[in-house]
Amino acid sequence: MSLGQPGVPLDAEHADNFEDIEKQFAVKVVQHMETYWNILEKVKGSTLRLTKQDDEIYEHFKKEFPDFDAAATINEDEMKSKAGKERWRNFINQYEKTVEDFNFGAMLRASPKTDYTQDGTIFAVRMQFYAVEIARNREGLNDWVYEQAHQGK
Repeated sequence: MSLGQPGVPLDAEHADNFEDIEKQFAVKVVQHMETYWNILEKVKGSTLRLTKQDDEIYEHFKKEFPDFDAAATINEDEMKSKAGKERWRNFINQYEKTVEDFNFGAMLRASPKTDYTQDGTIFAVRMQFYAVEIARNREGLNDWVYEQAHQGK
């Protein structure tokens, strides 16, 4: 099967490792990350809406993850453990029909106190990004990015 054949679906189970696809994917993920950071520098996170469903996502996230502390550093091992993956999968899949690219890759800062860094960034899916960042924004934890960008202006 050739990737260039229109109408023929790509069989991911039997596909070769397509470097161009991986590069395009990486570019899209990095663009999303940079765009979000640029927005946080221009708009206080506490006033920002990431989706039309922010209220619903926030309420659902707080209900399903009542122990999640938006101010704390995310434990990636816990998040990606078997139990963590199952818990997140159940949350994420509820948005399959309502949030575009709900399961597309995204970069998530482990801590709301830092910029994106090599060691402080987690590869996640878009709904994890939305859930965590909506919570951080609602709780004012990302406002420092805007304030830092506007110091002395």
